[in-house]
Amino acid sequence: MKTKIAFCALAVVALAVSACDDRRGGARVDRALCADFKTAKAAPLPTGGDGAASVDDCTRRWAYTLAPSHDDADIVAEAVASACSAQLSRWNQQSLAQPAADGEPTSILTGEPTSPIAEHNTFMRTRAMFYVVQARAGRCPGPKIVNGAPEGVS
Repeated sequence: MKTKIAFCALAVVALAVSACDDRRGGARVDRALCADFKTAKAAPLPTGGDGAASVDDCTRRWAYTLAPSHDDADIVAEAVASACSAQLSRWNQQSLAQPAADGEPTSILTGEPTSPIAEHNTFMRTRAMFYVVQARAGRCPGPKIVNGAPEGVS
């Protein structure tokens, strides 16, 4: 009888301790949520005119790389945005080379006055947050690191 009680007590303690485990530790990767960086590496990004694709790719790669951090997602997303500032600057320079529209542009989402540069910044920051949360939810592995940066980031 004492053996059964001791066994049950031990089982309860083991359950309690296992519930305290890191929520990401040992869980399986959800491939349906994860980006496949091997496939993305095979297909080169458009060069020249598509600044959005370059910013999006950089953001995704850095977000997946930094997502395992224990910091809050907004802090990690801010770090991702900082890491991709060169890509954002190139995209902004491309937009400055285009002829200006008449009148003040309005955001399609908010109806507030905006500019292409402000919209690019919003795009990058919202994508960074999305990719950090996506990588954490799917427990997704990041791309290979080469020279201190995710492979494929230029």
